[in-house]
Formats: sequence, C-alpha cells, structure tokens
Amino acid sequence: MPVSPSSSAQAARETVARRLRDLRKGAGLTVVELATACGWHYSKTSRIENALTGPSAKDIRRWCAATQAEGQAQDLIAQSINAESMYTEWRHQVRNGLKQLQDSSAQFYRGTELVRVYSSTVVPGLLQTEGYAAAVLSMSARFHGLAVDDSVEAARARMERSRIIHESGRRFVLLVEESVLHYRIGDADTMAGQLGYLLTVGSLPAVSLGVIPMATRERTQWPEETFHVYDDTLATVELVSARVKVTQPSEVALYIKTFEQLRSMAAYGAQARTLIVKAIDALR
Repeated sequence: MPVSPSSSAQAARETVARRLRDLRKGAGLTVVELATACGWHYSKTSRIENALTGPSAKDIRRWCAATQAEGQAQDLIAQSINAESMYTEWRHQVRNGLKQLQDSSAQFYRGTELVRVYSSTVVPGLLQTEGYAAAVLSMSARFHGLAVDDSVEAARARMERSRIIHESGRRFVLLVEESVLHYRIGDADTMAGQLGYLLTVGSLPAVSLGVIPMATRERTQWPEETFHVYDDTLATVELVSARVKVTQPSEVALYIKTFEQLRSMAAYGAQARTLIVKAIDALR
C-alpha cells in the first residue's frame, strides 16, 4: 500500500526543517539567537524547525545568512517549494473556478509519454463525456460551496483537455473498478452515454482500458484512492481535501507497483466490453 500522501508531504517538509535545524546547531546558535539574527520572534523559529510552518524563500535566505551558509540557500528554497507544492488544498485550487482547475491540470500531460490512471470512484476525466463530466463537476461545485458554479464551462474545458488521447506520442493505461460502471452519476441517459463512449474510446490505439471485476476471487490489491502516474517521475493522488503531488522516486515506485498489481486483475478487450455492456443493461 502506498505511503499516505499527506504523510509524504509532511515528511518532505520535515526534511527541510531538519536541514535548517542542523544549520542553526552547526553555527552554535540557540533558537532565540537565530530568531534575533533573522529579525523575528523565536516562536517562528520553533514552528519552522518542528515543520509546523513552511518557511518562505526570504525566511530561508535570512536563516542561511545568520548561520553563514548562504551557499545552501537556493537548494533549500527549491526543496521547500517542492515540499509545500506536494500538498495543495482543494479549496485553494477551486477558488478561481473549476474551469481554471481543468486548464491547470493539462500541464501534467505535457512532456509525458506514459500516463497511468486508476480510479475506484468515477470514470477517469480523460474518458468522460461532456454530460458525465458536467454532473461530476456540478457535485464538486456544490460540495465546495462555490459562489459561481462554472461546472458546464469546466466540463467543456475537460473535453478540450481530453483530446490529448487522440494525439500521437503518448500512451494511456487506465484502470477502473467495475463498481465505477454502476455508480449513477447524472441521470440514466447520461450514464448510458458515458458507458457507450467507453466502448468506443477503449479501442483507440493509444488507450488501454482495463476493468477490475467485482467478482475477482482473490484480489492481490484492495481498492485504492484515485491516482495518476506520469512516466516514472510524478504521481498525483486525489483526496477529499486535497490533490497531492508525489515526486520522491521511492514513493512514485510504490504507486507504480500498486498500479501493476491492480492491472494484473483487470479484464481487457472483449471481457472488459462485456462488463460495460452488463452495466448498460442494468440501466434499463
């Protein structure tokens, strides 16, 4: 099972905090002396060293100057930015609207040759119809209490982003639990359209669509949270409260291992189509 994404993000912040604490101790400074040299209250030093507060680039430069370690400032700043960006709260991401979030998500596909997607909850965004996407995004808008519901515009933006599956130069390996085919998102017509589209899109040259049957006798991996893996360098995980970016190689490798175990249980081709048709029949 992959390491908890929130724990992963916290661990990255703690690594930065530990390096800063080592610099202070190496310079022979107390918490109070370091704070005085930096021009802030000593409680701030304590919060940073205990990874309760992420330091800004200015904080790190002052810290390194006070400990005569200016040469390490830039590296620490880069490490801190990465740690803070790993855990991004949804409420901050959606405050500019759901369409903006769709547009920003497109960056993950640029320069990626192999995209792996696993979902146990909804049809992956890359394979959604506009109607299904609008239903999903409308639920998200209501849940987050957005002042302006731009789910319709966001759904169109998601369709625009999804055109990437028709382009050459990339491969998309997507896995869904069979239960995803039966969760009612939108009305029956919306679901029928979505399931019918899966029958079509699953045959695209660049797309490999697998469905993990509910009747699998002996699972080698239990259902996980939705996650994406971009090549072998980045994993993103969708939680209720946040989308987490995981970049540490050992942790990305865990997501790849999990994905491969899930993939080994999936049905493909005619078997997958049979499961999709079964879900369509269940709508009647």
